[in-house]
Amino acid sequence: MKKIIALFTLIGLVTISCDIVRNPYDEIAVSTLFESEGALQTATLGNYALLKGKNGIGGWNDQLHRLTEYPGDNVSLSGSTSDPLNFIYNYRAITTNGRVADFWNDSYKAIVGCNVVIESAEEGVSDNLDQLLGENYYLRALVYFQMGNVFGRPYNQGTSNLSVPLKLTSDVNDIPNRNTVGEVYDQVISDLLKAEMLMNENKTATFATKEAAQALLSRVYLYMEDNENAEIYADKVINSGRYKLLTTEQFKQLNYLNPKESSEAIFSITLNKDADLPGQWDDWWTVGSLYATIDGSGWGEMYASSTYLDLINQNENDARKSFISAQYVEENPADRKPWVYWVDSDYVYQTRLTTDSGGKTTFEDNGTTYTVEEEVVNGKTKYFFQNGAGKQYVNKGFEMKKRNGFPKWFIMKASLQEGDVHLWSPTVSRLAEMYLNKAESFAKRGMDQQAIDQVNIIRERAGIPTYSIETIPEGKSVLDIVLEERRLEFAFEGHRKFDVFRNGETMNRRYPGGHLWGANPFYEIPANHNRVVEFLPEKQIILQPGLIQNP
Repeated sequence: MKKIIALFTLIGLVTISCDIVRNPYDEIAVSTLFESEGALQTATLGNYALLKGKNGIGGWNDQLHRLTEYPGDNVSLSGSTSDPLNFIYNYRAITTNGRVADFWNDSYKAIVGCNVVIESAEEGVSDNLDQLLGENYYLRALVYFQMGNVFGRPYNQGTSNLSVPLKLTSDVNDIPNRNTVGEVYDQVISDLLKAEMLMNENKTATFATKEAAQALLSRVYLYMEDNENAEIYADKVINSGRYKLLTTEQFKQLNYLNPKESSEAIFSITLNKDADLPGQWDDWWTVGSLYATIDGSGWGEMYASSTYLDLINQNENDARKSFISAQYVEENPADRKPWVYWVDSDYVYQTRLTTDSGGKTTFEDNGTTYTVEEEVVNGKTKYFFQNGAGKQYVNKGFEMKKRNGFPKWFIMKASLQEGDVHLWSPTVSRLAEMYLNKAESFAKRGMDQQAIDQVNIIRERAGIPTYSIETIPEGKSVLDIVLEERRLEFAFEGHRKFDVFRNGETMNRRYPGGHLWGANPFYEIPANHNRVVEFLPEKQIILQPGLIQNP
């Protein structure tokens, strides 16, 4: 019985064979599935499909997004929910979280699918077969890398810490226990180097390529603090000539683009308008549906955090503000009512409608009239009013819709691909990351000017002022500037949690959100906290008692 239901079975093959029903190989039996190059191509397409999930919903990547983005500091849930995503968001991990279990199961389905192709295709027979082999090595490395990040501690906290089991065969009797962090990283690098060597086709960002392997290697080495190799592999991608940054105006439309239309997309898990999300209600179960309500579709309950808004609002013309949409009470700009908002000492949003008269902005609160004043700090205008405690800084804007007292700052980065409401092709690697990988690599080697130069490439594209060594804000290091830019550039792409913890920093969640509701909330999460990593699924440990649970 255990062999039938254990995770490490050929369930991945069954999933792949189901996909074959929709293609010219629908008559191929499982026993003969891998006897031709065409069948191996089909199987490889099935492995890509496993990352998307059924009709692009609830697949490996959706759960990965929830596991990586929700515990960060860029998002704010406007209340609570019975969905197990709440346990991920508020660091209250449980061993029976269905979303975590789905991620674990889907990961190994994809891994076994890759293993079958790797075992079946002979290297050196043809360029096409080598390309297919390379793609499967890449996909296996990607899945193991992300699994290791979710279930294993950061590399610099100790390579002997436990990570995930390395299942490297399709043998149903091969049921390994957990490997170490170091062993998983070694396997990921081995697979990616093999993929880099084998792949030579200039495919679109929908498929793995040599450059996709190099881009992921750059990130893997960065996470290992092998900064020289992180730079070397970033340069391989940059110097390939295959990619260029979108212009500022193009970048503002990034979420609308199919990855095949983006000049900076290296690899994305690509969903297509006509083939994915075909059902009437499918838009409600996507990642984007929690971030925004568009044309009546989507829950629209998780918004941009106040600290992320504070950061991105430092520069009014930042192109990355295009991915945040304020939901005003009045759609017509001429009818909107001015207000101010701020976060009080209890991390609760406060909002007040204002009146403008004679060049003065005021608001009423409990019978007292307050005047909104302004001052210039470091060349930027800041607004405040005087209360009993001194200056209370505020933001000026217009009255917004709220949910549970939270202004609705919709996140649009996971919606509107090709104009479809919540269609989205999650980015795995894009060119901007290569510049910021280099920036972090330089910063950690004391090469401050080179680090700032790379940051400025991204800031120029964002349409905001660049830095010089002299203009770095007091109290911040060059590495602080780099990580700040990574936060701005890769918000809602699943980087932030790992960027904080792998650098030994504390996740600061002192801002309004459902994560602060209830008893003993986590205001800050240090990098050595147990819940930096998820529990292994309880069902898997029951099936495989040799697995050791995370503390």
